[in-house]
Amino acid sequence: MNNKFGNIELPDFVLVDFFRDNLVIVNDIVGPPNTQVVAASQSMPADTTISPAIKKTSLPVPKKWFLGDNQKHIVILVNDIESVYLRDEWLQFLSNILGACKLNLGDVAIVNHANNSMLFADFQQQLAPKHFILFDVATQQIQLPFTMPFYQLQQFGSTQFLLAPSLALMLGNTDAVKMEKSRLWLSLKKMFNI
Repeated sequence: MNNKFGNIELPDFVLVDFFRDNLVIVNDIVGPPNTQVVAASQSMPADTTISPAIKKTSLPVPKKWFLGDNQKHIVILVNDIESVYLRDEWLQFLSNILGACKLNLGDVAIVNHANNSMLFADFQQQLAPKHFILFDVATQQIQLPFTMPFYQLQQFGSTQFLLAPSLALMLGNTDAVKMEKSRLWLSLKKMFNI
């Protein structure tokens, strides 16, 4: 058979998205150490006997609760009741502003507070943020012991914070929107030493 696509290897996160609800992790396969084989759950009938060399474990696929890879430990907390992570137009705006800061989605972890009402202590433990940007989320909502005005930088422990209004106020071309964008940009320039 002639395959015009060749051998294409997909990244792990794409495979997880394809088979989010139908994965079975098979451990202890004879072969190199630390290997795992992933198979679709429908490929093996429920009454199949598994040889002692192969042990079947049905592990839940972990739900990724943030968007991005958090490579530079920058947490962006948004509040969007209409989306899992955030609306497409908000993501486009954030991608543009991150690009202007010489960052990308791989550098950050975008968390939707509407779907993940975690506390700052949880963020510290799981994402170790160096920078924390809150859009339309008050510091009290994540149990921080301080308040701050919009666009002011605040250091707390090893994390620098920036509080901003909703991303919805950053969309459009009115004078008020331009003012919000410029205030955000000035704060981000200070935060990332641009």
